[in-house]
Amino acid sequence: MQRRKFLKAASMGAGVAAASTLAAPAIAQTAPKVLWRLTSSFPKSLDTIYGAAEVLAKAVSEATDGNFQIQVFAGGELVPGLQAADAVTSGTVEMCHTAPYYYVGKDPTFAFGTAVPFGLNSRQENAWFYHGGGMDLLNEFFAKYNIYSLPGGNTGTQMGGWFRKEIKSVADLSGLKMRIGGLAGRVLAKLGAVPQQIAGGDIYPSLEKGTIDAAEWVGPYDDEKLGFYKVAPHYYYPGWWEGGASLHFFINKAKWAELPKSYQAIVTSAAAMANGDMQAKYDARNPAALKRLVQSGAQLHPFPTDVMDAAQKASNELYAEISKDNESFKKMHDAVMAFRNDEYLWWQIAEFTYDAFMIRARRG
Repeated sequence: MQRRKFLKAASMGAGVAAASTLAAPAIAQTAPKVLWRLTSSFPKSLDTIYGAAEVLAKAVSEATDGNFQIQVFAGGELVPGLQAADAVTSGTVEMCHTAPYYYVGKDPTFAFGTAVPFGLNSRQENAWFYHGGGMDLLNEFFAKYNIYSLPGGNTGTQMGGWFRKEIKSVADLSGLKMRIGGLAGRVLAKLGAVPQQIAGGDIYPSLEKGTIDAAEWVGPYDDEKLGFYKVAPHYYYPGWWEGGASLHFFINKAKWAELPKSYQAIVTSAAAMANGDMQAKYDARNPAALKRLVQSGAQLHPFPTDVMDAAQKASNELYAEISKDNESFKKMHDAVMAFRNDEYLWWQIAEFTYDAFMIRARRG
């Protein structure tokens, strides 16, 4: 009797072991070992904007028990920061973290991935990306460059930049050499300025040497790290060209297609985490940084009204000019501006009135 029980138990145990042996390969196939390289457009010293890529890589690794590793490289370690998208397109790296508007030289439509002058603020951008059809439109366009994109951070409304001399009217922009990205450079060119495309790490020496007269970067927290106030003390606001500057993770389309669906879902979730985390960090860190900058000698100025009005007029003229010959741009522009107008219909009712009251109350 005991012998029969033992043999039965042994037989059942062997069956379980066999089932486990058969199941193991199937499990392994759903969690393959994957190693990707991600090149950033930013230096490590800009921990908030560079850090979004590290947030994504850490989340992906943890969610896959270390099976999916993404190695993050700072701008210049693998390729120059402004060539990150090219490295993804060619397959040199699997993905990058960058500002799409760095690539308006390829096609001005890239700008809508980051920000356009007098466009959406950061919350409106995310609403458009995730629930307004924005990512579908962007990825339809990015597919031409072998890129699949996911939102990867936002700075919020940026500052208007650092100037060696005061800007009192539109006339003061004439001949002014300014480091500025995206379509804003073309807008300023209409107003007489001379836009310059310079990577973040090269801005300070260019200001110091007088190679440029002004530069915009992000906002107080990052700007303080780069020390612009030492060589260009006039700090202007708002950055009308970046009401909400979005960063993106660009992924090689072929590499994306090779990933298991579970890994695609994990990367998508990790990117969304990084997207929200970046702006939360900026919102938490900018106030104290602004105080320190003013204490160090930075002089805050709002852009004169005539500059704002002239810049908006020039922006609308530029959009009309580009739209004549660029169907992708026109399609994106029309979608964004329609979305913006509806958003501000809502904004003026609740968001703006609440913020305006609280700002008055704080001053009181």
